[in-house]
Amino acid sequence: MPKIRAGIINVTGYIGAELARLLCQHPLVNLVTVTGRSAAGQKLGDVFPSLAGTDYTIEAELDAKIDVAFSAMPHKSSVDIVPSLLKQGIRIVDASADFRLRNADEYPRWYGFTHPSPELLKEAVFGLPELHHDEIVSASLVANPGCYSTGAILALAPAVKAGLVGGDLVVDSKSGVSGAGRTPTLTTHYSEANEDICAYSLQGHRHLPEIAQELKALDMSMSPSLTFVPHLVPMTRGILSTCYARLSDDKLLRETRPEKELSQIYREFYKHAPFVRITTQPPHTKHVWGTNFCLIYPTIDSRTDRLIVISCLDNLVKGGAGQAVQNMNLMFDTPQTTGLEALAIYP
Repeated sequence: MPKIRAGIINVTGYIGAELARLLCQHPLVNLVTVTGRSAAGQKLGDVFPSLAGTDYTIEAELDAKIDVAFSAMPHKSSVDIVPSLLKQGIRIVDASADFRLRNADEYPRWYGFTHPSPELLKEAVFGLPELHHDEIVSASLVANPGCYSTGAILALAPAVKAGLVGGDLVVDSKSGVSGAGRTPTLTTHYSEANEDICAYSLQGHRHLPEIAQELKALDMSMSPSLTFVPHLVPMTRGILSTCYARLSDDKLLRETRPEKELSQIYREFYKHAPFVRITTQPPHTKHVWGTNFCLIYPTIDSRTDRLIVISCLDNLVKGGAGQAVQNMNLMFDTPQTTGLEALAIYP
């Protein structure tokens, strides 16, 4: 079987560098080109000493024949290059938000631009393999989900699909600073972020509409009223989300051991999802550091009849580059775990 020829657009960000790390060790991939205009002409190993064992020169543009392009460009940038790549027959996994939302009218509100290719929003597949496996297999354009979105959707999807909860949902998420990207800002400056925790985007984070979009698709009768509050915490990697919803299923509440029944519902939902694990204890972000796993712990607060679900993942792997590789595996008829089997680094 010939290897998949891959290219990375904008390798100089955290997601791009993580893609390079994963693809260089993927047994069925030949990473043939990497781009990054700000570092064009430099060796990849000079820009990222952690990748010193590679022998790539960063180019300004894709300069080789490839089967799949990973776009790790900022929001509002992928829309400019994706149409031409598709015309060349190149399949695309886009890590930006440019093709995640099905409704083009959402883009001015959440991302500040009018989408120039609304017809491609109908073709793009939301790249969450646990929900869209079959669509991803045949897709030419896959929109990799946001990191917060991945954790929140995976935490709530089984409960929404089973009709266990109403539409009033609360997601409280805490993320490491790498989620803000590699460009230095005052917010992520060490002396500002260290020994500090803060909430932000209380009026609506950009990942909120894709969470609502995917949950509603699981139960079209639901009109999600979603409160999503992200927090920045002083760690490099990881997202831990605590999700709350009022239980509306009396049958579950009448069970002698409702927590056991709830856990079984989650295990059944994810029985074919190799990267989702239902845990028996609340998971830690360190339990997924460097891996493509999402750990989920569902439980019930019997005092308030409220569902509580905790999920955690590595925002750069399952929340970014790892999920992109998982999507590529599906697109090229490869076992979705290929190249992503690494266990967590601990401590």
